[in-house]
Amino acid sequence: MKLIAIDLDGTLLSDEGNINQVSSEAIRKRQEAGDIIAICSGRSLHDTKELTKRAGLDLPLITGNGAVTYADHKVMEHLSMQPRLVKELMEKADKEGLYYEIYTNEGIYLERDITAILEKEIDDYPNISEEDREKMRAMIATQKDQFGLKTVEDYHSINYESLDVYKVFILSFNLELLAKLNEELRNRGDVSITGAGRQKIEIAHESASKGNALRSLARYFQVPMEHTVAIGDNFNDIPMFEAAGESVAMGNAESEVKEKAHITTKNYNENGVAYALDHLIK
Repeated sequence: MKLIAIDLDGTLLSDEGNINQVSSEAIRKRQEAGDIIAICSGRSLHDTKELTKRAGLDLPLITGNGAVTYADHKVMEHLSMQPRLVKELMEKADKEGLYYEIYTNEGIYLERDITAILEKEIDDYPNISEEDREKMRAMIATQKDQFGLKTVEDYHSINYESLDVYKVFILSFNLELLAKLNEELRNRGDVSITGAGRQKIEIAHESASKGNALRSLARYFQVPMEHTVAIGDNFNDIPMFEAAGESVAMGNAESEVKEKAHITTKNYNENGVAYALDHLIK
């Protein structure tokens, strides 16, 4: 029996933002053979639950880059951030004029009209091609299409004491500003910093990572780590690559991610996960 953890964006999800039939059938086939298939994503629990439900799949879920783990229809681990820390991060993002989202036990809080920040960044981006402009707009559309979004007038009007915030997500096309903030945050020991792309910073509890969550899930199901497999494409997948007994990079993965993997499968839009499940993972 293997425990196989699969990322979503750039890995399992199709261009339409769903888990297609080919991938779903490959997952069910491995389940029927006795393997445990889990999702391991930076997305929220609410969003991930809806995506798997629509695909007709019943799977353990690692969400928020390891901050929230869900198995056997219950939350088994929830690493929340201190409200004072959330407030500090919000103020820092506000000061820099950045787009951000707050991940909570009630869903993702999104301030009304905050995407205008990203539209302005695209307009101000130097020497941008139309193709790159469309890619940036697609990123904005992805954020708007998440399940479990809660639109609020003002982030600071919310009482975060009772919401168990587990991630602050920042998206920016101003890579210089983002790199500066990333470097500043990495110098402190009370948060974990990762990202599912060069335009993103994901801030969570200091112990949250896909690798740590994969280890916890393996203990829960009593699967030795040498029998675990991780499939992903981006920087936030590296911790689970380092933890897993076997790692599979997508064909479209970042080059640094491929270097960390044991093998590489096809691109996400060529059903690379299904190909790995059917042909690469013994």
